Amino acid sequence: MSAKEVRTIGFIGAGNMPQSILGGMIKGGYPAKHVLASNPSRPKLDLLEEKYGIYTSQDNHEIARKADVIVLSVKPQLMREVCEDLAAHVPDLDKKLIVSIAAGLRFARYYEFLGDDITLIRCMPNTPSLVGAGVSGLVADGKATTADKDFVTQVFDYVGLTIWLDEEDAIDVLGAVAGSGPAYFFEFMHGLQRAAEELGFDAEQARAMVQQTALGAAKMACESDLSLIELRKQVTSKGGSTAKGIEVYQNAELTDISKRAVEAAVARNQEMAKLF
Repeated sequence: MSAKEVRTIGFIGAGNMPQSILGGMIKGGYPAKHVLASNPSRPKLDLLEEKYGIYTSQDNHEIARKADVIVLSVKPQLMREVCEDLAAHVPDLDKKLIVSIAAGLRFARYYEFLGDDITLIRCMPNTPSLVGAGVSGLVADGKATTADKDFVTQVFDYVGLTIWLDEEDAIDVLGAVAGSGPAYFFEFMHGLQRAAEELGFDAEQARAMVQQTALGAAKMACESDLSLIELRKQVTSKGGSTAKGIEVYQNAELTDISKRAVEAAVARNQEMAKLF
């Protein structure tokens, strides 16, 4: 497949995540005339037309018929209704590639909604995709071709890192780490900000200090071949102030807390898969 393969891609739903994906595509050079979107109300569509010059419609059927690739980007609780409506009005879904970015719903549910003959790829993007620094976990059913997978990689590479998974169950773990992970980091950053404020910094200074430190640490991790533990050791002089701070985290068993948080999120992902 050419690295610049173009297919007409239609987004069913125009919320923040599909906006970030299609926006990233167009900013990265993907031709706007091959990007479509539908949504029940006009305001989001008007914004997309004005900002990116794409074709939009309030009619899901129209967008699905015109698209080679259909991206299902509605909330999980709406997915059955949307899919069954498409199945009833779009006769050639089996000739299109279907991509879902909804959490929880398994392949089996989409086959139930859309028919057993569809070709489907599930994607779990995370919210940093909104700023082009996301992680998207991808898993394909047995019908997706190498060209299909390469094209979807190209799409999600526009908004960050893509990771292909061999098993559908693995997407629950990726969701618990990469999908929920930004919230974990924000919680940790909030704790540091509050500590700085309680020790004399104002809120604006404390936040600026914490977020720049987080950005710098992430950049160092991305640009280094050292393990995260080795990077931590480089900042931690024996007997120094950082060592004392790290000792508090270790005594609180931060690593075990992180493991339990991920396990709890995985369990919830598995529970949600049974709800819709």
